Amino acid sequence: MNTTVSCELHLRLVVSSESSLPVPAGLRYDTGDPYAVHATFHTGAEETVEWVFARDLLAEGLHRPTGTGDVRVWPSRSHGQGVVCIALSSPEGEALLEAPARALESFLKRTDAAVPPGTEHRHFDLDTELSHILAEN
Repeated sequence: MNTTVSCELHLRLVVSSESSLPVPAGLRYDTGDPYAVHATFHTGAEETVEWVFARDLLAEGLHRPTGTGDVRVWPSRSHGQGVVCIALSSPEGEALLEAPARALESFLKRTDAAVPPGTEHRHFDLDTELSHILAEN
């Protein structure tokens, strides 16, 4: 049986050094996919953008700059508060988001309680995943 950990939080989309916009977001972690955190960014009335991050990437980004390519994460401060910056890049464009560090840390602690870091392989059924992949071809 899979366990799901979820979190709703308010991010800031950095538009310029003086301006940002609110972006409501949802994070979801499922023990059936123990390496990933699924993010849904609410960009409009009914519009959403979906991203999937490595849980380890977000956890490391709480403490030091990490990531290359499409996703980079690093700790910072904004208006006196601890934030985690998440830079996303895709063919559609780029975005720099600021997440409240405490909320992200709390979410990640709850995922760690569900699947302790380093034990993900015990929750991942490689044979089943390969069967799904091969069945699609």
